[in-house]
Amino acid sequence: MRFPALPTILLIACAIAALPARAGAQASDPDTTRVQVNTNLGSFVIQLDAERAPLTVANFLQYVREGYYRGTIFHRVIGNFIAQTGGYDTNFTAKSRRPTIPNESGNGLSNRRGTVGLARTGAPHGGDAEFFINLADNAPLDPQPSRWGYVVFGVIVEGMRVVDEIGAVATGPGGPFPSDVPLKPVVIENIEELR
Repeated sequence: MRFPALPTILLIACAIAALPARAGAQASDPDTTRVQVNTNLGSFVIQLDAERAPLTVANFLQYVREGYYRGTIFHRVIGNFIAQTGGYDTNFTAKSRRPTIPNESGNGLSNRRGTVGLARTGAPHGGDAEFFINLADNAPLDPQPSRWGYVVFGVIVEGMRVVDEIGAVATGPGGPFPSDVPLKPVVIENIEELR
């Protein structure tokens, strides 16, 4: 009678023993990479989802590793909608970008409050370096059967208070933009990968 129970006990013991190793593996798993965005208003952390948006995350991380985002401004902030950055320096000069990437919207991730999406032109595959943070649930940005959406590739896991402060700044015209530009610049000082 004891022998049949022994395999069960061994399986449970092995599963428990494997938990710390698995948790450690997840912390360094490239599918759960985190980056810290340091701005002049504070910092926030984005957890990237390379499993659901591999091309978008690889593209974003290449820009991060090149130091591309240093000195870029949030050039479009619309309260209760989005805060967008990644394309312009403090003089409103457009930064040089790599070619656009394929649109990975439809990956099962929705544009919910606190998620991070890739901005794009009106072309479905027009995304490159610019990204936005959803300040509210924005389901209309998700793909529909009749049109492309905006791919979500990460989520804010720390510092949403800072993001909300960015989302509440006073805006108006600035540089080439007729509206929605923070009157007091919100600048990304740098983005660093967290290990």
